[in-house]
Amino acid sequence: MTDSNKTKFQQNVRFNAITPEGMLVECETLFTFENTETGRSYIVYTDNKTDEDGNTTVYASIYDPAAVEFNENSGLAALSLIPIETEEEWNLVEQLLQDAAE
Repeated sequence: MTDSNKTKFQQNVRFNAITPEGMLVECETLFTFENTETGRSYIVYTDNKTDEDGNTTVYASIYDPAAVEFNENSGLAALSLIPIETEEEWNLVEQLLQDAAE
């Protein structure tokens, strides 16, 4: 992990996401991190489903930590997710996933 990445392991924070098909899915945060080079914050999360090989499906997005709201009643967080669009950012996420798995 480089000095430009500040990892915040905020595990088990739950939130609802809307899929491209319009379905509401409950997700769980695996970890979040901030990259000082891009100035962006990232969230890595799962819907706890598995793929055909039995691996847990993992997603990553950009988000604004200052805009996260927690609902005390439901225990869910509300946040806006922004797609990661560059190969460099995906490589960064993949490297952090590998580091977290070790």
